[in-house]
Amino acid sequence: MTFGESYIQHLRCIQEIGMASIEPVDFQGQKIVPLQFLKAVLPNPGDLGKDYKGETSIGCRIRGIKDGKERTYYIYNNCQHPAAYSETKSQCVSYTTGVPATIGAALFAKGLWKKPGVFNVEEFDPDPFMEMLNAYGLPWNEQFDIDLEL
Repeated sequence: MTFGESYIQHLRCIQEIGMASIEPVDFQGQKIVPLQFLKAVLPNPGDLGKDYKGETSIGCRIRGIKDGKERTYYIYNNCQHPAAYSETKSQCVSYTTGVPATIGAALFAKGLWKKPGVFNVEEFDPDPFMEMLNAYGLPWNEQFDIDLEL
């Protein structure tokens, strides 16, 4: 995931001034949690969706050797903010966060992603997950042997 420099600078500033803290602080005789205060004074992300333009692009750029030959592979999804808002009253960032989590929960509930112990999602069979991404509004695209600008 990549973010613009301005976004990164804002996040760093919030961190550096202590507003990302979850530890209560005393403010005029009351205990407040800085992150909760920040959430209270910032706009609700759900209220911003109707004005979002553009799209998200989430993908993996992979380069390696297969059968002795260098190969590249790019798999990605583009999600348009207006389309996501029209369907869900939320922008793409929420949509592209919520749909995969929901799919993971469904695969767990069906027993397809369930083993004893603790596992990362990358350790499970990706095929049912990828199929469900297509079915639940996040279709993916593939490109092979292209310049990945790595």
